[in-house]
Amino acid sequence: MTQEDGDLDSLVRKRIRALRVAQGWSLDELATRANLSQSSLSRIENGRRRLALDQLVVLARALDTTLDQLVETAADDVVTSPMIDSAHGLMRWPVKGDPGMTVVRQRMTEPPPENPARMRAHPGREWLVVLSGTAILMLGHRRFRVETNQAAEFPTMMPHAIGADGGPCEILGIFDRDARRGHQRGDGDTTPQGTDTAQGADG
Repeated sequence: MTQEDGDLDSLVRKRIRALRVAQGWSLDELATRANLSQSSLSRIENGRRRLALDQLVVLARALDTTLDQLVETAADDVVTSPMIDSAHGLMRWPVKGDPGMTVVRQRMTEPPPENPARMRAHPGREWLVVLSGTAILMLGHRRFRVETNQAAEFPTMMPHAIGADGGPCEILGIFDRDARRGHQRGDGDTTPQGTDTAQGADG
């Protein structure tokens, strides 16, 4: 066994124990869920028993995770730079762990439209946090103020729009796969409608 293999072996054992403790389960509880004996599970966690693939698959399922997540190692490309969209005043990052998700940073100066006919509705969910200033989130006929460091999460099937309140604001938005598709233009852009020169931002 190489040092790298040994490091991974140790990491997997620590993950099993950490996930068990996070669930608030005793050795006996996890062993029952994984159809193992308590002594076998204890030896797996403590490194006194060889890690078998079939047992790892069962343990991953019992711990509500996947085998890939249980044995994954640190990626080399941990730090990434944003893609800059100067035309819309945006920075955009794809989420590597979930290619369907996108993170967008945007500055807005205009309020959102209050007429639901001018708002957008599409499948998916969005989450946003206000980095500076105050944002207004319109959901149908409801109006929400989202202050600096506050966050909002909402289903995008509700007609919605986002804009600034009383001055510029900057938001960080996270779009799931369906919400990202709802934003796509013919050129594949995932930009929410609305930038420094537009009337707010449609989600």
